[in-house]
Amino acid sequence: MNGRHVLVVTGLLTVTAVAAAGAMAWLGSEGIGPVPLREQCLAKSASAEVELDLDQARNAAVIAGIATRRGLPVRAVTIALATAYQESDLRNLNHGDRDSLGLFQQRPSQGWGTAAQVRDPHYAAGKFYDALVKIKNYEKLAITVAADKVQRSAFPNAYADHADDAAVISAALTGQTPAAFSCVVRHSGYAPEQLGANGLTPRAEAVRKNLIETFGKVPTGGFAAGGVRTGHMEGSAHYEGRAVDVFVRPINTANTRKGWAYANYLVAHAEQLGITTVIFSDRIWTSGTRSSAGWRDYKAPQRAGNTDTLRHLDHVHVDVAED
Repeated sequence: MNGRHVLVVTGLLTVTAVAAAGAMAWLGSEGIGPVPLREQCLAKSASAEVELDLDQARNAAVIAGIATRRGLPVRAVTIALATAYQESDLRNLNHGDRDSLGLFQQRPSQGWGTAAQVRDPHYAAGKFYDALVKIKNYEKLAITVAADKVQRSAFPNAYADHADDAAVISAALTGQTPAAFSCVVRHSGYAPEQLGANGLTPRAEAVRKNLIETFGKVPTGGFAAGGVRTGHMEGSAHYEGRAVDVFVRPINTANTRKGWAYANYLVAHAEQLGITTVIFSDRIWTSGTRSSAGWRDYKAPQRAGNTDTLRHLDHVHVDVAED
């Protein structure tokens, strides 16, 4: 287990940490006011928490998202994340040994692609999975063995150092563990935007395009050319073109997991894309001071309509900053 990232949670430690955090939240440099929260992300399991900075979280989310798009098992994501941890610490490096580059330190001279391609996280993750799925019974192999068969590393045993961290993150980002990934994100200084041709603001359109780049042609809605005027609760960001719904119908176990994969991916990219709210399956995440609480219970509005839709069981709602 990599001690830099995984913190075992016990009852006493949790109570102490929460109490200390609660006290510090209200003590500023002058003794009053909240201390600014450090922007970071956490992936959780029943017994551990893995801390990532925002850059690492985005890269991990892309690696998991490409696997979700391809229908690969969570074990493939664990292997890929353990590999990227060892090779680059989940950072898209512009340097490495000889001509090694990117998240997986892939070498253009060894046929992995051009320098620009291997520094594209989407491309790099795809090429890693292309090689991984060609390995017979890779899911049953030790992570060190599976990773080395792809990477041909000089230090194959080092991948094991990141196996536990990778397992926690992969379960969270693929939706195997619901509501297990969240980020602390602060937003400020956005300029107001006008509706584009399809009825979305440029920030909301960037979110839609980013989802498609990672997950493929996902079904989306909640917007229309010229804007929408009905169908959502009063004050909804949909009426301002700042919101997109990502549908996961029909409601079943597989689609709920996929919904959590979308939702966690969006949270991981919240700082980069200006995302302020994500809602799915009776839970809500918001940026700003409340982001430190992670996923909170969401109470559906009391009004006539499809209960599943009001509870966001059949779609992920995402909206972006207004200003």
